[in-house]
Amino acid sequence: MANFQTTYYSLPIGRQTTFMAAIPNDVPPMMQEGNPCYQRPMKTLYLLHGFSGHFGDWMYGSLMSNLAMKYNLAIIAPSGDNSFYLNWGGTGFDYETFVGEDLVQYTRRVFGLSDKKEDTYIGGLSMGGFGAIHTALAYPDTFCKMFGLSSALIIHDIMGMKEGTANEVADYDYYHKVFGDLDQLETSHANPEYLVKQRLEKGDTIQPIYMACGTEDFLLEQNRAFRDFLKESGVELTYHESKGIHDWDFWNEYLEKAIQWMLSEK
Repeated sequence: MANFQTTYYSLPIGRQTTFMAAIPNDVPPMMQEGNPCYQRPMKTLYLLHGFSGHFGDWMYGSLMSNLAMKYNLAIIAPSGDNSFYLNWGGTGFDYETFVGEDLVQYTRRVFGLSDKKEDTYIGGLSMGGFGAIHTALAYPDTFCKMFGLSSALIIHDIMGMKEGTANEVADYDYYHKVFGDLDQLETSHANPEYLVKQRLEKGDTIQPIYMACGTEDFLLEQNRAFRDFLKESGVELTYHESKGIHDWDFWNEYLEKAIQWMLSEK
């Protein structure tokens, strides 16, 4: 099992950035025997961290490396700062382009990963769950499935927020910088619901989505609201709730379940 910590220059964010990679390209034949995942080409999962996190969160907080080997799955975990994986505007702040284009192209080239949509997935937790869903919706030709665990689907919470105000996580200035005009979020590219509506209006089929959230999580109602929106929109959705809060116990419970869903033929 090969694990890498890689730093490279990303043009969309205008600086050196670091990601972790778990690449099962050296698994001994005896460990592949009887594992059907090694009867097919390696697939790739881009895994996004949450607010206040960094590139090492998944490697050290989860069984990322073990799961990569078990499922013959290259896992790439980048740093997204506190960006919500959106393009903020201005030089060096195009985080959506960084994850959806630049990182994918770089890792495919350097690690020899598949360039096929059907072999490429994206997922994340909390802010990274928002980022995974938003990025997959914005790049339908790159990612075939997406998943979000305890996703920070906060668009309706910050919509119309006024200057000088704040919530438990951040203030108006932060949200305005990241999401743009908060009075225009209903029809903003930063809004995953708007991306879904735009694509459906064009006759697109939305990629399948997997969501899970703990019943004691402070983001539960936001996840339920997005679940209901997706169902009303006719989007293929697998949704789970179970006892849990916003922590690694819950995310570790559902990471492997999400991967199993992701790799299923459905």
